[in-house]
Amino acid sequence: MNAVLVLGIGIIILMTAYVTYGKWLSEQWGVDDGRITPAHEMEDGMDYVPAKAPVLLGHHFSSIAGAGPINGPVQAAVFGWVPVFLWVLIGGIFFGSVHDYGSLFASIRHKGQSIGEVVSANIGKRAKKLFLIFSYLTLILVVAAFASIVAGTFNGFNADGSLNEANASVAMISILFIILAILFGFFVYRRGVSLGIATVIGIIGLIACLVIGLNFHPIYLSGTAWMWIIGIYIMVASVAPVWILLQPRDYLSSFLLYGMMIVAVVGILGAGLTGHNLNMEIPAFTGFEDQITSLGYLFPALFVTIACGAISGFHSLVGSGTTAKQLNRERDARPIAYGGMLIECALALISLCAVGYIWNEYAAGEITVPTQVFATGLSRMVATIPGLEAVQPTVSALLILAVSAFCLTSLDTATRLARYMFQEFWLEPGQSYKDVTGFRAVLCNPYVATLITVVLGVSLGMSGYGIIWPLFGAANQLLAALALLAVAAWLGNIGKNNKMFLFPMAFMLLVTLTSLILTMKTQILTLATVGAAAFIRLIIAAILFLLALVLAWEGIRTLSGKHMIKKS
Repeated sequence: MNAVLVLGIGIIILMTAYVTYGKWLSEQWGVDDGRITPAHEMEDGMDYVPAKAPVLLGHHFSSIAGAGPINGPVQAAVFGWVPVFLWVLIGGIFFGSVHDYGSLFASIRHKGQSIGEVVSANIGKRAKKLFLIFSYLTLILVVAAFASIVAGTFNGFNADGSLNEANASVAMISILFIILAILFGFFVYRRGVSLGIATVIGIIGLIACLVIGLNFHPIYLSGTAWMWIIGIYIMVASVAPVWILLQPRDYLSSFLLYGMMIVAVVGILGAGLTGHNLNMEIPAFTGFEDQITSLGYLFPALFVTIACGAISGFHSLVGSGTTAKQLNRERDARPIAYGGMLIECALALISLCAVGYIWNEYAAGEITVPTQVFATGLSRMVATIPGLEAVQPTVSALLILAVSAFCLTSLDTATRLARYMFQEFWLEPGQSYKDVTGFRAVLCNPYVATLITVVLGVSLGMSGYGIIWPLFGAANQLLAALALLAVAAWLGNIGKNNKMFLFPMAFMLLVTLTSLILTMKTQILTLATVGAAAFIRLIIAAILFLLALVLAWEGIRTLSGKHMIKKS
């Protein structure tokens, strides 16, 4: 494996796809800059707030990225670099980017509401209720997992009770970064400071946060204490106006990710020029069954494991949840959604190069945690560049820090999305929470919906979400299949070309159903030894399987013209 060629060829293909296929999709769907977007039509200063394209790309990219495009390719590398390379490119261009772009575009044509509303208007109300329940429960699991992960990275104590300075540094940097984001939002949106000037000052401030946090971190709290603090934070962040925290924080966070990718590219090219990564030991193909870890067979494991780097249902919730409510012009949707997904594909290829560089250690079980594999591989590449031999530990620490920072970004975005889903469940098409009365008015209140979401998510995070987390991969890809189905139904109903959705939708349904069948088989076989945990996973897998069948049937009826809904 030649890492320079893998990355170079991959990036050229991704750029070509954006210019050609992305443009063709815009023409097929009728993207029109003359139409007013929900961000302007329904502007409320809280959720619906127009954002400049670079700012919104920062939010969208920060929310969908994080550890996803790093974990998946590293774990799936057990099948060889060729399957990973092909799925990232084919899946990213023809599955994931179409999924993300279509979800965002469908949402802005449905008043910025979630894919659940697209399902309601184009498949049926029953399908909408099922979709929203499934999406909400998936987001609760995400909130639980990310809250637990963030609390763990902030935990100021080691298992033996000694102080953990590295975690305290991450916590301090995150706190300073939140303050910086609030100041950025205030000066840009309330004092009219130029975005360019604010960006330069913001990046300088971001670097200052890193320097201060690494050298001054007096806050040492337990993981439990941080869970409570994080719960309060995401409760506030979910209802705060997007301009004061969500937009500026995610925009500034994106520069961390861009910086991380630049360092990675420099390392890969530098190691290539010095001859260190031209012939890595990772095999092209290891076989159809994983012989190193416990992923199982290439199908469906490859397509469930590599989610964010190729296609991820969570992206449809971000695009149709927060991004659609901030889109300034329809033409911004392509660079933000289609382009944002392709950037994530590039990050997945970088992750593949990282695991390839330390393949022997990974295959031997010496370095297996994906973020550590990512940071170790890339930092060692950087250290091969003459004059940079001593920076390997520093680069590794900064890469891990950058990945950890995105867990917090994705956490409060997921909380806000869950709040939207909870509110939409109780609303009729076209209604807002201000239009309802009685108990629905209480449940649809943003503060009540947020409180319920946070309590459920944090409680699950503190009580052990790990029992059901193994099902998240299948649930996430099922969500992607259902989003593809919803957008295809809408485009078909309004007379637009939807054929580019049909094969990806059918394939992801097949992947998900196969994965769930294998999961149910495994849980049945381990009931006697594992007990309650296996039983819980078996029941949830069965529910997901039936949900997929019901929604697929409803969607197929719509697509075949036997159950057409009034055009929207």
